[in-house]
Amino acid sequence: MYKVYQKRWQIEIFHKSIKQNASLSKSPTRTIRTQSNHLFASLIAYCKLELLKVKTSLNHFAIKQKLLLKANVLMFNELQILKGAT
Repeated sequence: MYKVYQKRWQIEIFHKSIKQNASLSKSPTRTIRTQSNHLFASLIAYCKLELLKVKTSLNHFAIKQKLLLKANVLMFNELQILKGAT
């Protein structure tokens, strides 16, 4: 029974991560083609998160947080450069 629960729990973790970290649930699509593309892109994002998880020993939520922080820092630096150019 414990092994069955462990397998079930891993599926729950997969669903939570693909919905929250790979933005599967935030699909603004309406047509079948765009929905298929969004699903594919979410699965690719999940696979990339898995690769980063193996390389960094961090979970998906920590990886996403680090990526967002890095993107915000880069955006802020670019904004400062643009402000200085005018």
